[in-house]
Amino acid sequence: MSTNSVRSAAPVRPGAVVVVLAIAGITAALMQTLVIPLIQDLPRILDTSASNASWVITATLLTSAVATPISGRLGDMFGKRRIMLICAGSLIVGSVVGALATTVVPMIIGRGLQGIGMGMIPLGISAMRDLIPAEKLGGAIALMSASMGIGGALGLPIAAAVAENANWRALFWGATALAVVVAALIFFFIPATPVTSSGGFDAVGAVGLGIGLVSLLLGVSKGADWGWSSATTLGLLIGAAVVLVAWGAYELRSAAPLVDLRVTARPVVLLTNLASLVIGFAMYAQSLIIPQLLQLPAETGYGLGQSMIEMGLWMMPGGFVMMAMSPVGAKISHARGPKITLALGGFVVAVGYVCATLLMSSTWGLLVAVCICSMGVGFAYGAMPALIMGSVPLSVTASANSVNTLMRALGTSFAAAVVGVVLAQMTTDFGGVAVPSKAGFQTGLLLGAGLALLASLIALCIPQRASLEAEDHIEHPEHAEGVQAAAVR
Repeated sequence: MSTNSVRSAAPVRPGAVVVVLAIAGITAALMQTLVIPLIQDLPRILDTSASNASWVITATLLTSAVATPISGRLGDMFGKRRIMLICAGSLIVGSVVGALATTVVPMIIGRGLQGIGMGMIPLGISAMRDLIPAEKLGGAIALMSASMGIGGALGLPIAAAVAENANWRALFWGATALAVVVAALIFFFIPATPVTSSGGFDAVGAVGLGIGLVSLLLGVSKGADWGWSSATTLGLLIGAAVVLVAWGAYELRSAAPLVDLRVTARPVVLLTNLASLVIGFAMYAQSLIIPQLLQLPAETGYGLGQSMIEMGLWMMPGGFVMMAMSPVGAKISHARGPKITLALGGFVVAVGYVCATLLMSSTWGLLVAVCICSMGVGFAYGAMPALIMGSVPLSVTASANSVNTLMRALGTSFAAAVVGVVLAQMTTDFGGVAVPSKAGFQTGLLLGAGLALLASLIALCIPQRASLEAEDHIEHPEHAEGVQAAAVR
């Protein structure tokens, strides 16, 4: 397969493609933090209990996890641009439903539809392989991949400012307008991408993966509320394990699987996904801990007494650092290989956590720590898709990137559960209210540092790509030439 055969015949403007896809990724990631400033007010706004209102957050997590690998497979089958437009359409509809919601059920539905928009990120990364010249591909992929973190960092202060100074519905109408702009940009500036995979859609595999992921994520995200030893939590976690094992056995026998597990089991892909899971945990832990430290009352002796908007502004520079470091990481990958960039990213995140532990009594100290962590995340997030796309056939590019994105999302879910347990168990009394103790925050930060170092070690174990072409000749001889041509060097 020649390189020309996988590129769109329409004129391609690489600069426009990169800008549009980065905006699409940032917009999708913004939806993750859209309602965080409303958490305390949601029960009143929607006339429901706090437990029911929490599903407004959980629904986005569940749908994005399930939809991401499905949209990746559909992108390989029907073209990434087409499926990206569908994801953008879901984002528009979900935002409108959320803006019009007066009760909890339509709000949950709207947030679930917004979660489907996360599929634009791995689809955009994969589309770049088809549309961007090889010499510009590394930096473009790094920026698109980092958009997950950039959107989250920028979204919180913006959402907090809107929530405090305008009607809460303005958040959803603003999201609607932004999603419409993204859909128009994709339609006008992203050329049609080639269909790289044949065969039917694995509906059974999609249902099985959906049931397994929903059970797993529900057990993990709701375990603290329901009780980790409750029958519901244990039933979900055990059921998830059984379903996912059965799903894996089915996928291995399928002629056109939703996820090609044989490709996923390649050492480079497997270890990259494992590192992604761990780095996702390490990245998200500081996003849970540092905002709480900033907002706790100064009277606790270690809280910094910042408002929601002030906290968001202290966190915001991390997004800009991540954006700025993406091309730097791409240059390191070009010179030394993406596994080195990934290992370096994990190490830098660990340094950021150590700095946060030592400087947690100062807003400026935490700002420095956030920027260091964001630098490491920018390196790591840019290296992951480079490793994946340099190691898989063109026919499964979007699917493989979607699985990698899913691994990061699972890491953030596990981080929320584990850090939540740590902070809930290590508390101190403040005015009759139990709040996380200083030791609890320090423990969570050191846990993040340890896991970031683990991700770095995993990255160093990723084999060099010297033997990948031979491996692809054995498993997929028809794709070997395409892998050589399109691998991110």
